[in-house]
Amino acid sequence: MKTAIHATAGTLALATITTFWMSTVLSELFGSHDTITMVKTGVLYGMALLIPAMATAGATGASLGKGWKLPQVANKSRRMKIIAANGLLILLPSAVFLALRAQSSQFDTLFYTVQVIELCAGLTNITLLSLNMRDGLALGKRRKAAKRP
Repeated sequence: MKTAIHATAGTLALATITTFWMSTVLSELFGSHDTITMVKTGVLYGMALLIPAMATAGATGASLGKGWKLPQVANKSRRMKIIAANGLLILLPSAVFLALRAQSSQFDTLFYTVQVIELCAGLTNITLLSLNMRDGLALGKRRKAAKRP
């Protein structure tokens, strides 16, 4: 059951961040300021889904990996620390800042500077979460093979 919760939470987190990222890029390239404001506001509200998903994925992953001395487990743990720091120190504050700026129609150099930083940090988390998913799938296969007689 813990494995299923971990997989679901991790997949939800990755899908949510990817949706935020793609929505941001598409709205910036093809949308109006109203569209950008809607996306930035949606990203901020979406944190209510993303943060619990990330916390659940991290907690269940730490529990599942406890006692395993495999490189994939160590790599996943190291990546999660970067993902969490990136989220708490860059992505969450950026989401708040950008939503507030967009809602007050302040689309200036500072807005776009923070937007670029947010996109880079988001792409980093997408990459790291994807690598964690790859390693998690490999560990799941290994766990199933170890349980077979």
